[in-house]
Amino acid sequence: MSPVNLPLLSTEPLRLDLPDADVRLWRPAFQPAAADEMLAVLRSRIDWQQEDIVIFGERRRVPRLVAWHGDPGTAYTYSGTAHEPLPWTPDLQRVRHRAEELTGHCYNSVLLNLYRDGRDGMGWHADDEPELGREPVIASVSFGATRRFKLRHRRSRIAACTLDLAHGDLLLMAGVTQHLYLHAVPKTARPVGARVNLTFRWVRPDR
Repeated sequence: MSPVNLPLLSTEPLRLDLPDADVRLWRPAFQPAAADEMLAVLRSRIDWQQEDIVIFGERRRVPRLVAWHGDPGTAYTYSGTAHEPLPWTPDLQRVRHRAEELTGHCYNSVLLNLYRDGRDGMGWHADDEPELGREPVIASVSFGATRRFKLRHRRSRIAACTLDLAHGDLLLMAGVTQHLYLHAVPKTARPVGARVNLTFRWVRPDR
């Protein structure tokens, strides 16, 4: 199967009205047919891993499958574990280039998460590790089933947002967003199919 071409649909983003945040949404960002093919390609060609994390001294399985790809020298620590990047694949490169074209930012690495069904999720967290710099830029691309995405301010209870991220959507979080907001993908009891999420970022090579 040849690498997937992803023709662009949406060029103007919706800017979310959130204080102390720079969050923009392209909906949809990719042609549905090409996004369908990309979902199948990523599920079959990525070397998905089931990882463990230690919480309060107890080892638990991470409720999703993960993979880390990027340029040489973009090792990244998340969930308490250091990860060396696998090389870029042609398909990941195409999604990266589209994300760069839309957002105007450059990315040298990507964290992939496979949510197999509603029992997989992501708890409240921020992508604010030191290797991401003072104002991390995160470009999140979704393929597959629609999943709920939540944002909340660390200090203000009224500054919160809930989005249903759908097949082919691209969400950008920039500026001080990662320092002042947390985000999550909650688990759900309702029937839901698989979702692949790619979060592109820039890991500082000089750290």
